[in-house]
Amino acid sequence: MKLYNMDLSNFATKSRLVIYEKGLNIEMAPIPGGALSSPEYAKINPLGKTPALDADGLLIPESEVINEYLEDKYPNPPLLPKSPEGRAKVRIITRFHDLYLEPPLRALFGQMNPKTRDAKVVEEKVAELTRRLGQLDQMLADGGYATGSEFTLADCALAPTMFFVTNLGPAFGIKALDGHPKIAAWWAHVQTRPSVKKGLGEQTAALAAMQRGGN
Repeated sequence: MKLYNMDLSNFATKSRLVIYEKGLNIEMAPIPGGALSSPEYAKINPLGKTPALDADGLLIPESEVINEYLEDKYPNPPLLPKSPEGRAKVRIITRFHDLYLEPPLRALFGQMNPKTRDAKVVEEKVAELTRRLGQLDQMLADGGYATGSEFTLADCALAPTMFFVTNLGPAFGIKALDGHPKIAAWWAHVQTRPSVKKGLGEQTAALAAMQRGGN
């Protein structure tokens, strides 16, 4: 198997965390042609997004589908609880992440330069992201990880995106940990996990390389 991957991508990191947690022997493959829009990559993944998993000939796009596939194929160590209720709690958070928390953050990526910023877009997206962080703080469980005492796919989804919120958010006045005690406690705890340390370390290095390149 191989994962078409970019280290900086929060969605690719989301799947790498599952791979690291399960100790899977999956090749980390660069994007063919060097860009998501390259003709070479379009032949592999017409969606032109990362990550994409080549599961021995079956091309699986979308990080959450990849993660659920890996959980089904390699159930140990488990990243989903056994009970339907426990699984639902994890999926509520992964769905919330993909549909509600991450989109306003992504919209701010193109507004990093103060000289070319669209003030209206920034105001709207900062307000939305701030609201979503408040909702997340209410959703997180007590017990260390996102849904309780066990590390799950919910933590894999949230950690790489929180990397961007905490590193880039202050440029827009967003202080994700202030006034959000559950997020602050979860963030401090989840970063101690070896798989998360590795994944966030890769994101950190990739962000530094991008910034050195002036992009």
